[in-house]
Amino acid sequence: MSVGTRAAPRVRTPDPKVAAPRRGSLRRSLLRALPVSPAAVLLLLFLAGPIGYCAYIAFTDLQLTGQASSSFVGLDNFRTAFQDEAFLNAVWLTLVFTVLSSLVGQNTLGLALAALMQRASKPVRTVVGGIVVTAWVLPEVVAGFLLYAFFRREGTLNAVLDWLHLPSQNWLFTLPILAVSFANVWRGTAFSMLVYSAALNEIPKEITEAAEVDGAGGWRRMWHITLPMIRRSIGTNLMLNTLQTLSVFGLIWVMTRGGPSGKSQTLPLFMYEQAFQKSMIGYGTAVALLLLVVGSLFSVVYMRLLRTEV
Repeated sequence: MSVGTRAAPRVRTPDPKVAAPRRGSLRRSLLRALPVSPAAVLLLLFLAGPIGYCAYIAFTDLQLTGQASSSFVGLDNFRTAFQDEAFLNAVWLTLVFTVLSSLVGQNTLGLALAALMQRASKPVRTVVGGIVVTAWVLPEVVAGFLLYAFFRREGTLNAVLDWLHLPSQNWLFTLPILAVSFANVWRGTAFSMLVYSAALNEIPKEITEAAEVDGAGGWRRMWHITLPMIRRSIGTNLMLNTLQTLSVFGLIWVMTRGGPSGKSQTLPLFMYEQAFQKSMIGYGTAVALLLLVVGSLFSVVYMRLLRTEV
């Protein structure tokens, strides 16, 4: 070979012994995915498809009546929402309703019931558990009518207050958001109780017994032992409860219909009013997307909580 000439680069041919296992691995992956492919197709068809179509509608001026065709309006629906005092009021009431009934009410009461039932006798656990679960399995409309009868001016609550010679009032008119928040707590606490009961049963008894021997009281054991050990259950329960509470519609609609004067109109009710009562489907769908964003923000916070190991 003459000086200055370079040897031709060697072309590597794929080793059949290496390529064959790769093809086999790909084939096995496809075979494993085959049983779930119908479910994936159904999810794309009935979940991703409608969500994508709704996202498109949110950028149009589509209406139910009096319109031959819709047109693309860009971000106009979202600008209208953030300039609408009724929408801002619905956002505020949604946050109040979620914090009171989910983050504070259902979460705290469910944990308290689960902790008390750990030490209660079997008959007490059976009776209390049956009552709480019965409220949970009731249809939302039925629960709404029951709580409406409880809070109305001539209802059970005012009858009890009159019997105790305490002042009564029309709770659904003066404090509607508190009334519907209590109703959601009454109906949904069972889920939190079941989640926390399962989590408390997983705590080794040796740890709590050692803490008792060391002189730790009930509150110290709860704060320093129980809560840290069930942190992941708390995060899961908060996420599921919050997402469910953000979408509550039937309970509030039956009790107050968002009134009086919008004092209990959360985002689902505001969205329903704009889309189906005022026939502004595009604007109502834009509000629904904003509600989806709010739920996503809560989910991100809780998912970060769930990543933290105990």
